[in-house]
Amino acid sequence: MDVFDELLRGVRGKGAVFGRSVLSPPWSLHCSDGAYMTLLLPLRGAGWIVPETGEPRHVALGEAAIVRGPAPFSFTDEPANLTRAGRAVGVREVHWGNERLDVDQREQELNNLTVLLAASFDVQTQMPQRLLSGLPPVLVVPGETGCASLHEYLEGRISGSGPGHQIVVDRLLDWLLVCTLRDWFDRPEAHPPGWYLALGDDVVGPALRAIHDHPERPWTTAQLAARAGTSRTTLAKRFTELVGDGPAAYLTEWRMTLAADLLRSTGLTVAAVARRVGYADAFGFSTAFKRLRGVSPNAYRRETAATAEPDRATPAG
Repeated sequence: MDVFDELLRGVRGKGAVFGRSVLSPPWSLHCSDGAYMTLLLPLRGAGWIVPETGEPRHVALGEAAIVRGPAPFSFTDEPANLTRAGRAVGVREVHWGNERLDVDQREQELNNLTVLLAASFDVQTQMPQRLLSGLPPVLVVPGETGCASLHEYLEGRISGSGPGHQIVVDRLLDWLLVCTLRDWFDRPEAHPPGWYLALGDDVVGPALRAIHDHPERPWTTAQLAARAGTSRTTLAKRFTELVGDGPAAYLTEWRMTLAADLLRSTGLTVAAVARRVGYADAFGFSTAFKRLRGVSPNAYRRETAATAEPDRATPAG
């Protein structure tokens, strides 16, 4: 199993897209819907991300940016234009302050236009948050050279219609987000969590993958060390150095992460959830869950049920 894929499997867009919006300077856009993440991709032109705090970040053609919420931010042709250009409020409710140009006019003023693709993502489950919580407030990933054809393809898909159009757009956005995150975590300035880096370690990696693949098994440190082909002492020391916790503590935390998502997204009983994550009885599981999460499994289920949203929000408009 690819742990990266598994962690991001539940990350989905809201069905909310700025799409093929054609902007003529001076323009600015204010995003305030409180999304966990917003993906920004200039299909033509460029712009600046201006967060509430921190320095503006330029996003050029061919680059992709992710902004972590829930704090609002602006995207503009020039940071100074924020005080004089019209604003749009929210990712899903777009009202341009500047007149939108007719598509036929684009070729005449191509050098001055920006075509922006943007989508917001909610991440309510626990598994992806283990990976994404370490992201900076704003990240920009350089694109590949010769990507004009990709931009034209995306622009065409976004502006299309027909059966299944929204599903196609949603899947494209999910794919773009995962690709951008993969590229980011491969960059030297990224600071992924220790366990993510440890997956590539010859000693710790096999033990981590065993835990991730089969959390329900009654793993001991000795059994995990055997999987890694090393001694119990060596594994315990190396595991703690790279991950920050010992194998037993990490196993418990991973189990509780999986359990939290099962409690939120399924109708399984607490006893059934306990068995799924390696506990023989509900009492022992409930005790461990409350110790790590601060509430009982039933209380956690009630709390998350009150704030849960559908996997896909209905597009506005």
